[in-house]
Amino acid sequence: MIGQRSRRKGALHVIGALLILSGLLRAGIAGQAFAEPAVLDAQVSEDTATDGDASLPDNPALLAAIQARESRIADRERQIEERMIALRVAEEEAAERVAALTAAEVSLASTIALADVAAETDIQKLVAVYENMKPKEAASLFSQMTPDFAAGFLALMQPPIAAQILAQVSPETAYSISVVLAGRNADVPTE
Repeated sequence: MIGQRSRRKGALHVIGALLILSGLLRAGIAGQAFAEPAVLDAQVSEDTATDGDASLPDNPALLAAIQARESRIADRERQIEERMIALRVAEEEAAERVAALTAAEVSLASTIALADVAAETDIQKLVAVYENMKPKEAASLFSQMTPDFAAGFLALMQPPIAAQILAQVSPETAYSISVVLAGRNADVPTE
């Protein structure tokens, strides 16, 4: 039994010794860590005293590379600014062109509307002339027209007058005009 106690005490002494040794080692490393900033500060103050500017390294190749990069960046900024100015000018010109095209479109639409009204007026006058002619005289004119053209006029006339004119043309012409009139709206969608 005594042998077991002495072994236990021996193991405890060994563990205690290891803990003390670990503590001493840590204190030594920590001491170095606390001492190193002071050493570094001393070195920096020496470099500052000798160089005058400790923030820039004394490397001419690095300095030349930085200056070249600054020059490229300045050139690139200048090019971008020139492009921005050119873009603004192009945008202004495009806006002016769009405004001019819009004005031309409005003018053209009004001209087309006037032309449509004038053409419609002319057609209405011509229909009135055909309606006031004697049916036999109008029939001789309609016989000379193509069926499509004649059907357009007959569709605008009053039905009794159109019937009198259609009765005076040849049966073949009357049939052709009737086919055109009947088929005018055949292609119109019903839905």
